Amino acid sequence: MSDKKEGEGPLKVSYIFPNGDRYEGECSRSASGVVMRSGTGKQITASGIIYTGEWHEDKMNGRGTLQHPSGAVYEGDFKDNMYHGTGTYTFADASEYTGNFCKNRLEGDGAFTDTQGLVWTGDFHGKAALGLKLQHNI
Repeated sequence: MSDKKEGEGPLKVSYIFPNGDRYEGECSRSASGVVMRSGTGKQITASGIIYTGEWHEDKMNGRGTLQHPSGAVYEGDFKDNMYHGTGTYTFADASEYTGNFCKNRLEGDGAFTDTQGLVWTGDFHGKAALGLKLQHNI
């Protein structure tokens, strides 16, 4: 028998939004009675983007995986629906960046593996990455 009162804890839902997006997972009810995505869940947008991971206050927050229809995939930390923290972004061409992100941008220490398998390390700032070093495998 549980000590939880009715209405406490996560609600399990399966919901289709008016725009065709689908969500299956946990939700919670705010003090004002609004049901928000909170906990773990999976959302599939009408355009084919799939997010599986943690939610807080109806936004992607915590660890998760975002798959794009192009084949690109981000796996890592999210904050307020953005890549924020550490993660790995695999581009559609199979090149990959692993490192720090800030508000959807490559930011800070990271490693980029190009389509040839060469690994470039250094300090990334959005589209700029001056002074990268090529990692040699001997």
